[in-house]
Amino acid sequence: QIFQPLHALRNAEKELLPGYHPFEWQPALKGVSSSTAVGIIDGLSGWTASVDDCPADTISRRFRYDVALVSALKDLEEDIMEGLREQGLEDIACTSGFTVVVKESCDGMGDVSEKHGGGPALPEKAVRFSFTVMSVSVRPEGGEGEVTLFCEPKPNSELSCKPLCLMFVDESDHETLTAILGPVVAERNAMKESRLILSVGGLLRSFRFHFRGTGYDEKMVREMEGLEASGSTYICTLCDSTRTQASQNMVLHSVTRSHEENGERYEVWRTNPYSESADELRDRVKGVSAKPFMETLPTIDALHCDIGNAAEFYKLFQDEIGEVHLTFGGAGEAPSREERRRWRSALDKQLRKKLKLKPVMRMNGNYARRLMTREAVEAVCELVPSEERRQALRELMELYLQMKPVWRTTCPARECPDQLCRYSFNSQRFADLLSTTFKHRYDGKITNYLHKTLAHVPEIIERDGSIGAWASEGNESGNKLFRRFRKMNARQSKSFELEDIL
Repeated sequence: QIFQPLHALRNAEKELLPGYHPFEWQPALKGVSSSTAVGIIDGLSGWTASVDDCPADTISRRFRYDVALVSALKDLEEDIMEGLREQGLEDIACTSGFTVVVKESCDGMGDVSEKHGGGPALPEKAVRFSFTVMSVSVRPEGGEGEVTLFCEPKPNSELSCKPLCLMFVDESDHETLTAILGPVVAERNAMKESRLILSVGGLLRSFRFHFRGTGYDEKMVREMEGLEASGSTYICTLCDSTRTQASQNMVLHSVTRSHEENGERYEVWRTNPYSESADELRDRVKGVSAKPFMETLPTIDALHCDIGNAAEFYKLFQDEIGEVHLTFGGAGEAPSREERRRWRSALDKQLRKKLKLKPVMRMNGNYARRLMTREAVEAVCELVPSEERRQALRELMELYLQMKPVWRTTCPARECPDQLCRYSFNSQRFADLLSTTFKHRYDGKITNYLHKTLAHVPEIIERDGSIGAWASEGNESGNKLFRRFRKMNARQSKSFELEDIL
């Protein structure tokens, strides 16, 4: 029985929860208490309210970040020791020079309200922040390079994804979100400047941490990095391109944005040093219009990339069923809502008949995976009158399926080397198809994720070695657990349920 009553868990599993193992930081963490036996704390603690702050009316529970990391490392104690043995390293010689790389994820969960029961009928929204220990490596004394001791085999499983902070907040409520994540950011910044001293395998060893905020969908990245919302003309969170530029030049862009630059641009936006008009100023800062408060790594979230592109293909399929390229290329009037609805229901019916794929309210990962297949395209082709258009659709999907593994797999150089080599070629061909055969859809516009898929993948793979491993998927799977634990395993009281879930 996994889920026992909570008090039974509390006693049996004290050592599994953060707050059990002693450790210290050198130098001591700035602004963080040095006590190590700290379990679940109020998410608002560490937030100093000034006189004119309104008290945040929200409930949040979290672990202290350093305490949670220690607990995660102690979970990996055996793996680390085994790694040392496998690499033939003397246990006693390796007491310092350990590096831990941490993936951070954060996601709003939309509506988590109970489907029954009393209480106000307002949508309750929740946000989860979590981290995954991606790798532990060591630089042996007198040794040349770093040696990897542990590498997370399933970086996108909810099992490797440790929740740090749960809050009942709407992810669009910037003030409350920053109030709760503020202390987390402060602890994270303090840890970057310090070394953790922790007993692993019976010896004190010192660890440095690298944090990489990659498990965010585009909405959350824009929120944390102070960029305008997703519909902005500044289409990309990685480069300064506008939507029009991205649709004319689909492939050749470099990753230029960074947390630091966003901060500098915000200052320019705030102070307007050159006394420019609103439009000139906005062009100068490329859509940075709020203070960035949490560092994210400029990358692509593989899961949302999949979802975003599938949503686009879903619309593209409808266009093909309605032969939009004939009627509405150029000066024709736009199709009526009635026609659009007809095409959509024809598509849904066909997908249900041929693929047993039920229509969904909102595109999700599972639907996206099934829609982006050869079977799906064949089913759609049955409804497309012109052979020429059918060929174009098939080729588009074929190219997409060649590109997808490159940003989806955990280690593309090992798992799909050929597709990796051909990526730039394929993306160029894909872009050519969009701008010729599908010109009616991509004239002066392109979706955010298609731009990223076509323009930025090779550069990020070259920098990080992977996109898929750094996705938000583990955190998204964790959202399911949140809903389940809340229903089945938590005390039904506002003040306790979050700690029980956590």
